[in-house]
Amino acid sequence: MNYQSLNRFAPTMLSVLRIASALIFMAHGTQKILGFPASERGMPEIMSRFWVAGILELVGGALLVIGLFSRPVAFILSGLMAVAYWTAHAPSHWIPAMNGGDAAILYCFVFLYIFFAGPGPLCLDASLNRDR
Repeated sequence: MNYQSLNRFAPTMLSVLRIASALIFMAHGTQKILGFPASERGMPEIMSRFWVAGILELVGGALLVIGLFSRPVAFILSGLMAVAYWTAHAPSHWIPAMNGGDAAILYCFVFLYIFFAGPGPLCLDASLNRDR
């Protein structure tokens, strides 16, 4: 098979990666802020570290889904996931599979990739830039 022919789908698949990652990421925010799905931890105290993380997950995830302000949002969320890994996961064990931080690492690097690569063609950012 000629894999070079798949290159034409790369920009669209970048958008698919952004949308799918953001939708799954948003679930962490809805769990913290809206209580859905229900969590053993319960609702975080307003202005606590977990509440701020939940707001960033919910709002940032929604912005990435629609592709609005994608690069700055992806950069902020990448940083959020790096902080989450090193403060919440790494202290319990040095192996990501053992400390539950593998998702945080993946989100960190997916969002960092989106920051550098852009949101792909299926986004509001592209629509707004065409109008200008």
